[in-house]
Formats: sequence, C-alpha cells, structure tokens
Amino acid sequence: MVFFLFLFLLSSNLHVAFSAHCTTTTATKTFQKCTTLPTQQASIAWTFHPHNATLDLVFFGTFISPSGWVGWGINPSSPEMTGTRALIAFPDPNSGQIVLLPYILDPTVKLQKNPLLSRPLDIHLLSSSATLYGGKMATVHNGATIQIYATFKLVPNKTKINHVWNRGLYVQGYSPTIHPTTSNDLSSFATIDVLSGSATAQHDNIKTLKTVHGIINAISWGLILPIGAVTARYLRHIQALGPAWFYAHAGMQLFAFFLGTIGFAIGIRLGELSPGVEYGLHRKLGFAAFCLGALQTLALLFRPKTTNKFRKYWKSYHHFVGYSCVVLGVVNVFQGFEVMGAGRSYAKLGYCLGLSTLLGVCIALEVNSWVIFCRKSKEEKLRREGLIGGSDKGSGIHS
Repeated sequence: MVFFLFLFLLSSNLHVAFSAHCTTTTATKTFQKCTTLPTQQASIAWTFHPHNATLDLVFFGTFISPSGWVGWGINPSSPEMTGTRALIAFPDPNSGQIVLLPYILDPTVKLQKNPLLSRPLDIHLLSSSATLYGGKMATVHNGATIQIYATFKLVPNKTKINHVWNRGLYVQGYSPTIHPTTSNDLSSFATIDVLSGSATAQHDNIKTLKTVHGIINAISWGLILPIGAVTARYLRHIQALGPAWFYAHAGMQLFAFFLGTIGFAIGIRLGELSPGVEYGLHRKLGFAAFCLGALQTLALLFRPKTTNKFRKYWKSYHHFVGYSCVVLGVVNVFQGFEVMGAGRSYAKLGYCLGLSTLLGVCIALEVNSWVIFCRKSKEEKLRREGLIGGSDKGSGIHS
C-alpha cells in the first residue's frame, strides 16, 4: 500500500512538468531564450540586452473561460502575488477585443477588501501589448492562448526576476476577479536569471516536499492510526491474546504519531517556503490532529492502574481524544488531496480503496461482536432463570 501510494502521488505531481513546451519564435518577434513555467501550461521567452539593462519578453498563457483573464507580472521584492506589478489581458466588456491593462497587487487584493482597479505601474515599463494566438481573427475561448509582450528597463546588475502569473474565470467591468485556489494556482511563481536562463530550484523542492508530506501523512494519520484504533476495539476482548493486543495497539499508535510528527514538520516547512500561499482549513485540521495525538501520547504516560478510581475517567478521555484524532486525521488526508490538486487522482482512489477495506473489516467485526454480545446476554438471562446450568460456558467466544 505504501509503495502504490508513493507511485500514485508521484505520478499526479509529475504530469504538470511535461504538459507544456516553450518557443522563442512568435508571429512578430524572435527571442534568444525561453523556459517552460512550472504551472498552468505557461511559458516565457525573452531577450536581455546587458548594455542598457533592457528586457524584451513575451508570456504565453491560456484562458480557462471565454469571459476570463490571463495575467503575468514582476514582483520586485519576492516571489509572491502581493506586491506584483502585473499586466492582465481580457476581452473588453464593450467591444469584445483583447485589452491589456496594468495593475498593482497590493495586500488589499489578497484580502478581497476592494475590487482590483487598473493603475500605472511604478516600474520602467517601456512598452506592452497582447495578442491571441491566431491573429486578429482569433477569439477567446476555453483554452485559447494569449501572448503578452512587455519591454522593461531593469535595475542595473539585477538579472534575477521574480515572475508571477495566473488566470481567472471572469471579469467584472474592468476588474479581474479572484483566480482559482488549487495548488497550482497558488504556486504560480518562479525566479529566473534572465542573463543565464537558469531558474531557482525552489519550486522543484516544494513539489518534492509536498509529495513526501502527502505520502507520510496519508500513511500515518490516514491508515496506521485508524488500524491501531481498530486493534484496540476488537482484539482486547480476546482472552487468548492476553496483553499482546495492548502492545500491538500502543506500538502502532506510537509509530503513527512518530511518522505523523515528521509529516507535520514538513508541512510547517512548506508553509515557510511558500510565502503568501495559505491553506487555512488544511492547516487548522493538521494542528488539531497533531495536538490530539500529542495528548494521547502523554495520556499513555499517566495511565492509572485498573484498580484506581480515576481509571474510568481516563478511559473516557482516552476514547474521546483517540477517536477525535482518527476522524480529524482522515478528514485532513482528504483535504490534503484537494490542496495538492489530486481530488480526482489515482492516489486518492488508492487511499479510498484502502480506507474502504478497513471500514468493511470494522463493520464485519462490529456485527460479529453484537451477535456474540446478544447471544451471551440471552445465555446469561436463561442462566439466571435456571433454564440452563451455571457451568455452561456457552460458545467460549468473547466479544
């Protein structure tokens, strides 16, 4: 199961890297270098003139809606949306022709307090234009390619440029609305050295960490922890096992929490490597599950003896916190698939099959336990009424 989950998650994250290619030639210009951007099948081509620090560039993007928008920009300070000086192309609401307008993405845009309004850029933009692939006769449709041309005057001796791009479903007047919030949409940024053509490896590192984070947490919080809970519920009544059920239960839960702690730490690191990218619900569920897991581990150290009068309270606490941790862990695994953009992937299908198998086993064991419980209750009632002998041990099966 671990091996298949690894293959599924790895394949679901690698297909993006091979989904687009770059070109240095357009209908009107030829550029010196090009590179494929890591998300949204986008790419850029450029020519850098060192003698006057001028960058001549074209961005290739695709529409996801006939009434949508495609934007590209430069962030002078960091690779994130906030602070980006952007050029956004969309069909004019009145004429239907493609327009290209400048926007500055300040913090109010991220908080959606105010509509995004066009305003002049505070960088040295020498020229800009936008055309649809196919020329003047082309029309905007789902999947149409847009070319955004721009010429900038860069700061001398600064050749590493933070590129930011995205696309949305529709425009209100001349105000682009918020873009989708999948994993790819929230990580559409790259730092590229326009002189050498090299890109930083940060995005690749983040992709690898996301894959490892997903695999570890799906195995620990999503599978081993529930299996440990099932072990305690259905094996502890089998007297032939003795204390073996407890060691199996405690061992699996401690191992699951150890793995989960590693996955949790990787998640914290991912947050540090992705400024401006937030997954509020996934993050809160992760913190809650980790805290409950830590409380369960501490509860093991303070477990009262069976003769202690506080034992029943400890058991109630242990069951409530334990089952809450299991539920939160499983729910957050599914939330993690959505965050990674793998909501319909084979990875999620494989996890669902594993979880469904475990659920089926639980249902079968639960039904069997209730059948045995009802049988033993009936035998006990008959024994009290004197209809069967007191030495009759019944089936000998314990629930």
